[in-house]
Amino acid sequence: MLNCEKPTPDHEPCNTCNSCQSFNNNASFNILELDAASNNSVDHIRALVEQVRFQPQQGKYKIFIIDEVHMLSQAAFNAFLKTLEEPPPYAIFILATTEKHKIIPTILSRCQIYDFKRIAIADTVNHLKGICEQEKIKAEEDALHIIAEKADGALRDALSIFDRMASSAEGEVTYESVIRNLNVLDFQYYFRVVDALIAGDHSQAMLILEEVFQNGFEGDIFINGLAEHVRNLLVIQDSRTTDLLETSATWHQRYREQSVLASPSFLLTALHLANQADVQFPLARNKRLHTEMALIRMAHIHHVLKVDPAALAAEKKNSQPELSKPLAESGVQSLAPVQTSISSASSTTINLESVNVQQKSAALSEDEPTFAEPVSDPVPTSPETIPHAVDKTVPVSKAKPSPLGGSLKSLSNLEKAFILKQQEQEDVELNLEHIRDVWELYASQADSPSLRQFLMDAELQLTGERITVMVGTQMARGMIQQDTDLMPFIRDRVRHPNLGMILEVDSSLAPERDATDDTPTTPREIFDHLAEKNPMIHELRKRFDLRIDPV
Repeated sequence: MLNCEKPTPDHEPCNTCNSCQSFNNNASFNILELDAASNNSVDHIRALVEQVRFQPQQGKYKIFIIDEVHMLSQAAFNAFLKTLEEPPPYAIFILATTEKHKIIPTILSRCQIYDFKRIAIADTVNHLKGICEQEKIKAEEDALHIIAEKADGALRDALSIFDRMASSAEGEVTYESVIRNLNVLDFQYYFRVVDALIAGDHSQAMLILEEVFQNGFEGDIFINGLAEHVRNLLVIQDSRTTDLLETSATWHQRYREQSVLASPSFLLTALHLANQADVQFPLARNKRLHTEMALIRMAHIHHVLKVDPAALAAEKKNSQPELSKPLAESGVQSLAPVQTSISSASSTTINLESVNVQQKSAALSEDEPTFAEPVSDPVPTSPETIPHAVDKTVPVSKAKPSPLGGSLKSLSNLEKAFILKQQEQEDVELNLEHIRDVWELYASQADSPSLRQFLMDAELQLTGERITVMVGTQMARGMIQQDTDLMPFIRDRVRHPNLGMILEVDSSLAPERDATDDTPTTPREIFDHLAEKNPMIHELRKRFDLRIDPV
């Protein structure tokens, strides 16, 4: 079009002039193309620069197209730079690349940059439909969607895949033939697996996974597809994000029906577990077991959330219009409240933190979800019979316990917000005796003997929502202040998230020293003791103008 002698008002070539006809016949001497992937040396660029000196034989411009320009060597770029700085008025250079960041800045600064984005799946499907009408090919819309997704925004790849499918399908492209030839896992497997996960049936999920393995698919392909499926379920729950679901109308309806059965917290946790399994998959030695463990964790998400899947499904079916609400407005409310009513010993779950029971404790990583141990002791028949004191025989777990029976670190942000909201709504009356019991419990489990002794010797006072901790020395104050696990443990046990702590030093609480004990304890005594062994310490203090901290 640049060299067209009679362009149309829409800036399109006329296809009748000499320049257009020579271009259409691939006989134009004004257009030169260089593949930089295989011609990336200095000599190739110098040969190209030599062609720039000659003016076009016909037309106004001489056009040079350099494909895959990022493959040029550093020396080739430098040889090409002078020509780009001062090009003749008839020369136009078109540099094509998929990796713009590999081109040196001095080249980029002398170019007009046009970024081409990936083609949307819907546009690709519409284009393929037009080809089907022209070529008289029957094709299912679901099959065209699979081809468009496989092309990943490249229309050339979509046309190549469609050509292969049409030639092998004898004029009719079906969904089954496409997934078979492209080695794509059928979406039906993901719907069946998610149904089993929502029901908490890990056995059924493992049987479906076995079918996937029998069909020749690897675990990483299944995990990635399952993560995409869960993401689609989460997207379709909000009317504002429904357009992000790029599937056919048939699958769109299936996603909407299944999304009613799952809560946002379940989907968020499942998506986190799937992403975690995908990241760790290359490091796993037993790939099959790694994939199965991911499914088992997903199947037991409801045990962590203490949600009855059947009750949740019935509740959400009765309130389907609420699915159009934003996630921030309706996501938390969709969680079932923590079961605290003590009406039936067989169907009631209670808070393990408020009952004197023995439970196992294990060091759990932040990334792995934790699940509550089942309650084996008889359940009290009324809430009043539950004692408020904490049994000191219960070990301290490094993972912070939560009202849902798992670790707060293993839960999603949505679940944490729900837990904290429930805790803030509880009207808990602070009790100094209860706080002292929890304090002594933490002290008895402290790893450091010094910290354990400092905690035991401290005196506690309660003023409003603040604990005043009186210790005898600055060393004790410093060690207690540096312990970051102390206050979260106490807040969680006393059910008061706003509880704070004030540390004060009272020298009268310092342990009495034996008259015969000459071990230095204060900073002045320690300095004098060291200076007695090495007099140069006095010179060091004077030279750097150092001072000795008071007790």
